[in-house]
Amino acid sequence: MKKILLLFVAFCVAMTAYAQNEKTIKRKVAIGRFSNETQYGKGVFYDKENDPMGKQALDILSAKLAQSGKFILLERSDLDLLVQESGENMQKINADYIILGSITEFGRKNEGQQKVFSNTKVQTVEAGVSIRIVDTYTGLIIYSGEAKGMAETSTKEVMGIGGQAGFDATLSDKAISAAISQLVENIINRCTDKPWKSYILSVEDGSYIVSGGASQGLEAGDTFNVYLKGRTVKNPQTGMDIELPGKKIGVVTVTMSVGDTPETEISFCTYEGEEINQEQLTNYYILND
Repeated sequence: MKKILLLFVAFCVAMTAYAQNEKTIKRKVAIGRFSNETQYGKGVFYDKENDPMGKQALDILSAKLAQSGKFILLERSDLDLLVQESGENMQKINADYIILGSITEFGRKNEGQQKVFSNTKVQTVEAGVSIRIVDTYTGLIIYSGEAKGMAETSTKEVMGIGGQAGFDATLSDKAISAAISQLVENIINRCTDKPWKSYILSVEDGSYIVSGGASQGLEAGDTFNVYLKGRTVKNPQTGMDIELPGKKIGVVTVTMSVGDTPETEISFCTYEGEEINQEQLTNYYILND
């Protein structure tokens, strides 16, 4: 029994060390504008481009994803248009994933209960949020989810003594936040369950330049596998093009990273492996698998 316990402790220590040493690379995520699909707040002078409730939702999601420490967030307001275009165009935004959201439900109600000596008032706000994640490399939606959140506040008067229930503007934030919180874990898992992917941008004086840098967690000495893209075939059942698994041909090792922003960061690498056709660098990709 003691031997089994010692083996279990050793296993736990080994797994802890592995988790600590495992390379974590932040994904670049572009967050598009949240759309407000409800009729709430849409008066005569409503401006779709500056919807306050949609901006609330975007800010809340950005804050929650930033707190996870797993992402570099890029906010783009034109992503709805880009998603309708080809996957090649979407890659131009220099992000791994695109997140699009919408507020699908929103309601506010006031209820009261009056008794002989007391008066109770309750304000309740309910919100529904929908999220989609698009893989910029394939153009496919890899996750779609919906959730609802609720927030309420109440006041009570007894014999004329007590608080009065005025309009609470913070309830909308709380209800939207509650809905988004239910989706955040799924967003994190879907965006990080695949290996980090990058590309060879150029070869200069024998140095291989790849996209990504220090802000994502790349450091000198890091190694990544290089793959030759698989052949593209058409699925006769769906009519969609499918890229077959690539072939591992070598390894790049980071020597240094440069760049002022996450969008412009690049890393210089050495390469060992099969010969790479420098005239067709788009046929290769890099994974941290």
